[in-house]
Amino acid sequence: MMSSSYNKSRQPSEALYSKAREIMKISKSVSDYLLPDVSGLNDHGLEDKSVYFTGDIIRYSESLLPNIARAENEFFQESRKHYVHAVSLLTERLSKHCEHLELANSNGKDFVRLLRKEIQKFRKLQRVWRLTL
Repeated sequence: MMSSSYNKSRQPSEALYSKAREIMKISKSVSDYLLPDVSGLNDHGLEDKSVYFTGDIIRYSESLLPNIARAENEFFQESRKHYVHAVSLLTERLSKHCEHLELANSNGKDFVRLLRKEIQKFRKLQRVWRLTL
């Protein structure tokens, strides 16, 4: 049987893992929803730059979980800090790319706002998680 102190120390990471998985699912859904709107050429015959942001949000969200796990499993503090910083950078990039996608010519702007709200919740969990490492 695990002690209650162990359970308390695991709660921040479990919540963070759960939110990261949720962000990954939402990112894929947002990308799938926006892709038909942004994959065509614009009036000037150029591709919409937002098409790249849709792929990037998937890539960044999929990188969250491995970096969280590496931070938790790393023995040395310096290495842990490296992965914690990587999670912070990925979170920031996800947020910035959502801002760009909200400007895209698509009906999915509300869907992108939902993802941004989840990223904000993830940031709050991330602050607590950092303190537990």
